[in-house]
Amino acid sequence: MAHRHVLILIPARMAASRLPGKPLADIAGEPMIVHVMRRAEAAAIGPVAVATDSEAIAACVEKAGGRAVMTRADHGSGSDRIFEALRSVDPECQAEIIVNLQGDLPALAPADIAACLLPLADSAVDIATLAAEISDARERTNPHVVKVVGSRVAPQRLRALYFTRADAPAGEGPSYHHIGIYAYRRAALARFVGLPASPLERREKLEQLRALEDGMRIDVTVVDAVPLGVDTAEDLARARELLGGRR
Repeated sequence: MAHRHVLILIPARMAASRLPGKPLADIAGEPMIVHVMRRAEAAAIGPVAVATDSEAIAACVEKAGGRAVMTRADHGSGSDRIFEALRSVDPECQAEIIVNLQGDLPALAPADIAACLLPLADSAVDIATLAAEISDARERTNPHVVKVVGSRVAPQRLRALYFTRADAPAGEGPSYHHIGIYAYRRAALARFVGLPASPLERREKLEQLRALEDGMRIDVTVVDAVPLGVDTAEDLARARELLGGRR
């Protein structure tokens, strides 16, 4: 897959409900958004830009040598934000695959970012994402942990049937923790953001259900571990401990 056909966009806003201002939270001497940007760059799959409505975030990214694109403040989702940014970053429509990488995954392995693209080698797949098998039983009933229910279509690959905050599926067997990164075909992203919020999306508060309800196919690469996501002050403390020795 030619690298020039892939573009990574990282949506970032200051108004996170549980940890306001978290993109600029210091971790080992650098803002969290810069850690995420560095890992995206290290994946070496294509250009990287941060899409934001915050001049402070944009200035921080540019000071670190990255590219920032200003977007409107009223977007309802990260996917909407990156779609607006896409027009500025790639007005000639060169990128065929658009990666939406959450800005609160400072420990995500660059190799896992690259692995997210793998299902798109199958032309039937519209959107690709990541998951890891749940090893801590407490995660199965934690509503903040999104689970993906899927059918195995190849080694380390699932076809997503549903995403939920509930404990699913029932019975014996593995459960999978969804990881917040999506690789869209360009046409799939345009189709997705043009759809209204779906009933199950509103019920579960999971935007990927909009795609499934519209008949789009999402496949999942299963990776070895769930990276630390930063949603709370406790998560931030763990990230500082985990990455404290890295710059």
